[in-house]
Amino acid sequence: MAVSKFYLGYKQLSKAVFEWQAADRTALLAAFMVMDVFSHWLWCLFVWYRRDTYSNYIDMNLLYPIWIGVSMVGVFLLWMSSRFSPVRSANSNIYTWQAILITIYSAYITFIVAVLGHSSLVAGVSLVGGTMLGMMLISRRYVWRAFIGQIIAILVVTLIPYAGITIPNLRQMVATTLPPNIHSYMTYNEMVIMRNQALNWDDINYLRQSSNLLWRSTHIYMSLPKAIFIIYMFRTLLVILDDSRKETLQHANQDELTQLKNRRYGLMQMKQALVTIKESQDISVILLDLDWFKEVNDNYGHDVGDRVLSTVAQTLSQSLTDDTIVSRYGGEEFLIVLANTKHDSAMVIAEQLRLSIAEQTIVVDNNITFNVTASLGLYTLTYKECMSFKKANRAAGKTETGCQLDHSQLKKSYIGRTFDNQTELTQLPQDICQRLICRADKALYKAKGRGRNQVVSANEMLKSGDDKIDSLYSH
Repeated sequence: MAVSKFYLGYKQLSKAVFEWQAADRTALLAAFMVMDVFSHWLWCLFVWYRRDTYSNYIDMNLLYPIWIGVSMVGVFLLWMSSRFSPVRSANSNIYTWQAILITIYSAYITFIVAVLGHSSLVAGVSLVGGTMLGMMLISRRYVWRAFIGQIIAILVVTLIPYAGITIPNLRQMVATTLPPNIHSYMTYNEMVIMRNQALNWDDINYLRQSSNLLWRSTHIYMSLPKAIFIIYMFRTLLVILDDSRKETLQHANQDELTQLKNRRYGLMQMKQALVTIKESQDISVILLDLDWFKEVNDNYGHDVGDRVLSTVAQTLSQSLTDDTIVSRYGGEEFLIVLANTKHDSAMVIAEQLRLSIAEQTIVVDNNITFNVTASLGLYTLTYKECMSFKKANRAAGKTETGCQLDHSQLKKSYIGRTFDNQTELTQLPQDICQRLICRADKALYKAKGRGRNQVVSANEMLKSGDDKIDSLYSH
């Protein structure tokens, strides 16, 4: 076993749930059961030690066989949790032993609930908490069956007395005449002076209240520590699941090499920015491509090429704000979306990126160094053009929901807006992102044709009447 099963911190519990073998998880569950049974054994020891005090509240003749039964169950569970456990044998059927383990413990808990006077507190914590803990560690099928069986057993134990059948019960209260030679009576809390006479009603009522205090304390003792332990376990498990979810999302949305967002997530964020565009806001799209990157791979190898991509990605991350959407679009291409950025400001940012990349020096073995450059194509969609898109879509009778966002994302985007605005925002064409990127790509192609290592604006190409820029409405 990787770590001691009696000490489970955050990382150890994570390993227990997700990495340990079935035999180790079964032994761990048995160890948790040992802790529970041992607390019952200590209660029996305490009552036996104070038997003179509690003999009026507890059937001592029944306590001894119960104590023996608790000890036997504890020994069995201790065996199941040890390194000599049959679940660790290569030839044993581990699932059979799991079924035996959960059956014996379920029967044991039902018996404990019965002899303690049908405590709903103990039953509830054991039934719900124990079931959830068991489902973490062993076969859920067996735990579910044990859960159903224990519900039935507890109902039977609860209803049997109404049929006139008596179930052995530890709880009792005996009120008798004190012997003549006894002049005082010591209770657990205080001394009550008695005379040589029979107990009166006040004395009997005092005994009843003392009995209630004892049994309520017993129920709390047998349920509260277990409840706290189980809640702690599940709190830790939820932390583990949250971290696992974050890690899963990170791997799903992040490019492994550059540590930037990948193409899918970059496009999703771009769509979100387009859907939530506000009045007077413009959105600028930059498509960046490294110059002569194939020659870098051919001349220096793919390891150096990967280093170039990582260096450029780090430059982009350091040069842009957290609000900027930066993703690896594919190969040596990077997509940059500047929300709420005018065309002139976007051109300045693009030029600064070009210069920053050109300043990076890549060091190769044998003291060989070189610099890389990048070409950038830019297109800015103004708020007015975005509104024209929506009007054109309405006029054409299109009903596409546009950017294919999840309903939860759309709800978050539309908080505080009217229904009319929500309808308007969903009237962008489905391929709006590709249309904008296509324009930026045409500008990038022009930058390549002009000699590379420069920034070209698709907006300026449109102003000059360049017929290579397609209409956004012609797709």
